[in-house]
Amino acid sequence: MEAKATQALLNELVETLKDGQKGYAEAMTDVQDADLKDTFKHFAAQRSSYLTELEDQMFKLDLKPDTNEGAQGSITGAIHRTWIDLKSAVTGKDRHSILAECERGEDYAKKAYQTALKAEGLPSALKSVIEKQYQGVVEGHDKIKALRDSSK
Repeated sequence: MEAKATQALLNELVETLKDGQKGYAEAMTDVQDADLKDTFKHFAAQRSSYLTELEDQMFKLDLKPDTNEGAQGSITGAIHRTWIDLKSAVTGKDRHSILAECERGEDYAKKAYQTALKAEGLPSALKSVIEKQYQGVVEGHDKIKALRDSSK
């Protein structure tokens, strides 16, 4: 895979992880339940560690993270976080609604990783990192979905 294409693909994953980390941090402040706070804290930390792993891979490949969006995250992520703010304000921080929005964010992350995994010609070490992270994202999605379903 051409370096520029690899960089673009990795930048998309980096922004997705930043969005997830920020989204979970925001969701953590929107819930009262200690179990959800712990779950959201876990996933925010997971996304942070995934971010570090990807940035390390980019460094090894002499690729630069996209600094245009920087710490702000992607536009889609900003919309996602704003929706969590709006939803929590309207619903009085309703557990089911917050979990439903978190699951929507997880769906977005799964799609981003599925796209990355379809890319051909990625270095094997990078592909291994992406595959491992994808499994974590899928497990996170499934846990959030189960929590959402049980909160009805």
